[in-house]
Parts: sequence; structure tokens; C-alpha cells
Amino acid sequence: MSTSWDSEDSFWKRTVLYSAIAVAVVAAGGAIYYFEFMKKAVTPVAPPTAQAPVAPPAEPEKEHHPIASAPDKPLPKLNDSDSDMTAALTGVFGKSPLDRMLVPEMVIRHIVVTVDNLPRNKVAEQMRPLKSVGGEAVVATSGDTTVLTTENAARYAAVMKLVEGTDIKQAGALYIRYYPLFQQAYEDLGYPGQYFNDRLVEVIDHLLQTPDPHGPIQLKLGKVFYEYADPALEARSAGQKLLMRMGPQNEVIIKGKLKELRTYVTTSQDPPKDAAPPAAPGDVAAPAVRPDSVPEAAPAPK
Repeated sequence: MSTSWDSEDSFWKRTVLYSAIAVAVVAAGGAIYYFEFMKKAVTPVAPPTAQAPVAPPAEPEKEHHPIASAPDKPLPKLNDSDSDMTAALTGVFGKSPLDRMLVPEMVIRHIVVTVDNLPRNKVAEQMRPLKSVGGEAVVATSGDTTVLTTENAARYAAVMKLVEGTDIKQAGALYIRYYPLFQQAYEDLGYPGQYFNDRLVEVIDHLLQTPDPHGPIQLKLGKVFYEYADPALEARSAGQKLLMRMGPQNEVIIKGKLKELRTYVTTSQDPPKDAAPPAAPGDVAAPAVRPDSVPEAAPAPK
């Protein structure tokens, strides 16, 4: 017959047995955790191999166009060169046009500054080598729309007559003869060790990328002066905006002369007679060169 003692004894036996089983399970679980997880966690990992920094791609080397200048007689000092340079220019362009258009002071310095400024946002007006064509921009307004008319191109008739009559071989030879003074003026601008002829070729290439907008160019009145209504045109450089203001036919003529000049100053050879003709109005041009400063209100086309 079972007594309470037997029951109690059985209870304690079961308790001891279950406790032993629980301890064994816990111990086994702890061992599994340690060997499967902790050991793996502390396994030393080899440090990653240091990667050599990737060198940035090299910038394309700029084209260099050296000028072999060998003057037949000593050149004047740059600051004393105005009379010599004016006389030389008169021999190429004629006395009457130069008397009307040339600013006769600091001629070489003004040419260099203006060339350097043309791809930029603004050209220093007080440093231009030529006088302003004068007059007001010829525009037409209908309602809220204002456009630059084709008649505006006539304001540049005197300049275009000079350009069309220019013998590039003569002009190029003059440039090469006086090149040391152009180089000095360029370095005096803050470009020591840089080559003005390289800059000239760069500027010519930039101007050749000027677009030819189809139809009349729409304008808008800025804070003070007219601006191009199309932001893409207004963002163009001072030189490209000037070419567009002069009208598509004048632009074609000037681009043709620029191509001839580029050939001469890069090879000192006559422009090829079978050179491709200038692009006709409406041809697609390359994208704008981003100006080096934020565009400001452009003066009324001159």
C-alpha cells in the first residue's frame, strides 16, 4: 500500500531526474552555442588588402601652336608700339576705315584683352580696339513680343566691308611679325608661361561654334537692357552673342574668315583654295561653352 512517504519520495526522485535532464539540455545547448556561434564570431578575419587609389584620368593635352616670329627689324617696346602697329594695320586695312573704327591707344593690349574676353560672359567695353558701331538696336514689337529684326545687320555694314576685304595672308603675316608683343601683352594679363596663339586658336574654335537661330531672335527687356528671351542663347558667351546680333549672313562671312585665319596661324600657310565653304545659315552648331561667370544683363545689341 502506498503511503504519503512513498508519494513524496517518488516526487523527489522525479524532481531530481527532471532537473538532471534540464541541466544536461542547458549544458548541451550552451556548448552548441559556444562552438557554433561564439567560436565563429571570434575567428580572426584577415584584414582587407589595401587597394591602391585609382588615378584620375589624365586631362587631354592642349594643342600647342608655336609661332616662329623673326622680325626683319627690331620691334618697339610694347608700351611704345601704337604708332608702328597703327601704320602696319593701315597697310592691311586702309587708312580711311581705320581712322573711323580703330581706337589708336594701347592697340595690341586692347586686341589681346578683347580676344581673351570673347569666350567669357562680358567683354570690357573700355578695352575694345574698335569703336562702337553706334545707333540703337533695330527691333520690332508686336504685343508682348519683341524681336531683333534683319535690318539690324545693316548697322554692321562698315565693319563687314572691312572684314570681307581683309587679305588673311597679309593680316596673318602682320600678326606673326608682331607676335612677341602680343605674347608679352598676354602674359601681362596674368598668364605667365602661357601662349597667346594657343588662346587665339581656342577662341576662334569657340566662335565657330556659334549657333544660327532660325528666324528672328526674340528679346526681352532685362533690368536695363535687352536680353535674349531664350535662356540658352542668353547663356552664350559675349563673342557668340555678338555674332548672332550681327545677323546670319554676316555670321557666315565672319566664320569663313575665322577659318582662314585659323589655318594661317596654325600652319603659317595660305588658306587652302579648296577649303570647305562656311556653314550656311541654319546649320546645327556645337553646344555652348559654359561662361566662367553667372550671366548678367546683356546690353542692347550694338
